[in-house]
Amino acid sequence: MGELSRFWRESDHRYRIMANKCGNCGKVYFPIRDVCPQCHRESIGKMKPLELTGKGEIVSFTIVHEAPPSFVRQRPYTLALIKLDEGPTLTGQIVDTDGSNVEIGKRVRAVFRRIGEDGKSGIIQYGYKFALE
Repeated sequence: MGELSRFWRESDHRYRIMANKCGNCGKVYFPIRDVCPQCHRESIGKMKPLELTGKGEIVSFTIVHEAPPSFVRQRPYTLALIKLDEGPTLTGQIVDTDGSNVEIGKRVRAVFRRIGEDGKSGIIQYGYKFALE
């Protein structure tokens, strides 16, 4: 095993969606920020790690028919904007459905799935996607 695989095994983000929360205003940020964009210097040293539940609601979605090369085998697939219960909104693929039952307002939960494979080295990359609850 190389340094990259060791880095992955020891990462705080492994199999979790990590954000941080401003200790000054309480706003949650994903991806993590060093400084709160609202509180600026008052937030320095007050940004605390926060593990997100991965549960949220579909705000908007689209069906992708013309996919980039690494996603061609998955097309058509559903991409959605998900507003997580903790506040951040992020983009994610909806899996385990043909897309016909995806609707705005439906509840979803994060699942960790294979995202891709890194060339000849064969390193498998994992990341979050979402499934309907």
